[in-house]
Amino acid sequence: MIAEKLNTIKSNLPQNVTLIAVSKTKPEEDIMEAYRAGHRDFGENKVQEMTAKYENLPKDIRWHMIGHVQRNKVKYMAPFVHMIHGVDSLKLLKEIEKQAKKQDRVINCLLQIHIAREESKFGLDEEELKELLASEAFSQMKYVHIKGLMGMATFTDKQEVVQSEFSYLKQLFESLKKDQESWPHLSMEVLSMGMSGDYELAVECGSTMVRIGSSIFGERNYQ
Repeated sequence: MIAEKLNTIKSNLPQNVTLIAVSKTKPEEDIMEAYRAGHRDFGENKVQEMTAKYENLPKDIRWHMIGHVQRNKVKYMAPFVHMIHGVDSLKLLKEIEKQAKKQDRVINCLLQIHIAREESKFGLDEEELKELLASEAFSQMKYVHIKGLMGMATFTDKQEVVQSEFSYLKQLFESLKKDQESWPHLSMEVLSMGMSGDYELAVECGSTMVRIGSSIFGERNYQ
């Protein structure tokens, strides 16, 4: 069932769009079903849960940290995480740099931009983004590589609201892409936006990475 849903979604996505199967709260056997269907990119929103799954599951899985990251948890995922999606401050980026250096590996990151009208969502605004990129600390980093931007749209049925938020993020992404030579470890390759409820619209607006959970694995169990 999981494999079937996964393959249906994948077959309808353009080739340039990467699907992150969001496996948070889901058991390892569900992940293995998707894995046996050929899928390798999985997303978790809790470091502890992701680390436990990493220990037990095949080592060629690419783990994506898609949730809000606390700085004191970075060290646990630094040895293996493939990409951290929710980088929303220079302080967090400095911690990732520090822990990546200890592991002697470069960690791919996305800068999370606040595009939603909800205050509860995390992310940098445009001003904070520019400050981060212009900072001396960022210019000296060697162990983090910013691969693009991530954003979460407002949770609403109003398509025009979601579309305008996605379009804004795409515009910001393109303007950074034009100037990316200015920053040595910035390469605008990934625009991560779109989840189960709005990924089709996100793809229309230029997303290159979608994070889909319930449409693949069914509703989450938060017990």
